Amino acid sequence: MNYPFKPLLGASLVAITLLASPAMAQQSSDEDYQTKLLELQKSIKLLKSELQKVKGSRNDLQDSLQASEVDMGQLSGKIERLQGELASGKKQLLQLNRNRTELQGQRHEQQKAIGEYVNSAYRLGQQSQVKLLLNQQDPAELARTLKYYDYFIDARADKIDAYLETISELNRLEPRIEAKTRTIKASQKSLQKRHQQLLGKQQSRQDTLAKLNASIHSKDEQLRNKARDQQRLEALLKQVTEAIANLEIPGGDQPFAQRRGEMLWPTHGPITHAFGSDKAAGKLRWDGVRIKAAVGSKVAAVHHGRVVFSDYLRGHGLLMIVDHGKGYMSLYAHNQILLKELGDWVSSGETIAKVGNTGGQDHAGLYFEIRHQGKPTNPSRWCKRG
Repeated sequence: MNYPFKPLLGASLVAITLLASPAMAQQSSDEDYQTKLLELQKSIKLLKSELQKVKGSRNDLQDSLQASEVDMGQLSGKIERLQGELASGKKQLLQLNRNRTELQGQRHEQQKAIGEYVNSAYRLGQQSQVKLLLNQQDPAELARTLKYYDYFIDARADKIDAYLETISELNRLEPRIEAKTRTIKASQKSLQKRHQQLLGKQQSRQDTLAKLNASIHSKDEQLRNKARDQQRLEALLKQVTEAIANLEIPGGDQPFAQRRGEMLWPTHGPITHAFGSDKAAGKLRWDGVRIKAAVGSKVAAVHHGRVVFSDYLRGHGLLMIVDHGKGYMSLYAHNQILLKELGDWVSSGETIAKVGNTGGQDHAGLYFEIRHQGKPTNPSRWCKRG
């Protein structure tokens, strides 16, 4: 038996398969990436444990500094969220009070209107339709009078209904205003408490930092400490680079390599240390740039990508690394708060952190690197001022 629709059916199946393939491939790629991220998370945990095995009084001080700075970051995050909730609550309360004022005005006008209707009804002498009928001689005039009477009764009923609804709305609104006022007072109290806790942590950090600086007895020791900090970062970046090698970033954004010279700097401020300039008495060089900025300033991702590290790293403080695909990564160090976690997607210009001085820095600022295949590249070739 011949089935003339078979070729059409076959062609349709092929077309469906071709359409589904990119979506299936995309899903598979994303799942592979997610699996690699979980493996990376385990590897980094082991790596950090290995890097922190060295014992000694300085190591104890570093642990204390890290604990203080991590706690400060968490407290700062809580304070920021509370401030946002407080601002939102105050805005809602302002609107509720405006609604109340408007309803009170409506109630006043409705009371006046109902009073006028009561007076009108009194002047009509509560006349029944029978009286109106008997008092009218002209049928047309009678019809009009009865119609006006009906309009009057209906309008009065509508006004009374509207007045009662206004009263009901006010009764519903008052408890909401009282509840919102209580919430705002509680938020203000909690915010004050968090600020006090933060001040205590800041003092603890300053004390620990002073002890750490006092423990450095020579420039050679300072150099060794900086070299160890650099080794920690290199070990971490090696781990990350190997973990995500040959993995494509899912998504159709413009490739990182095509945006050379077009991207905006991650934060506003002057560059105090340029790429390749001397570091630690000329024995080391800067692999990125340091941008001077106030604590709490926004740190934005320079390009679309996925977070592959969001944690504390000794010497670099609260650190975030974003993978942009094709071997490109951007690095943001010494943050006050990290707003994204491992595996989160970020878009170009999205706020991912806040500027800080973590990692034992004396002054606030952002340390920023761009890497390709694990090797540092000059950020000034990629970024421009907005």
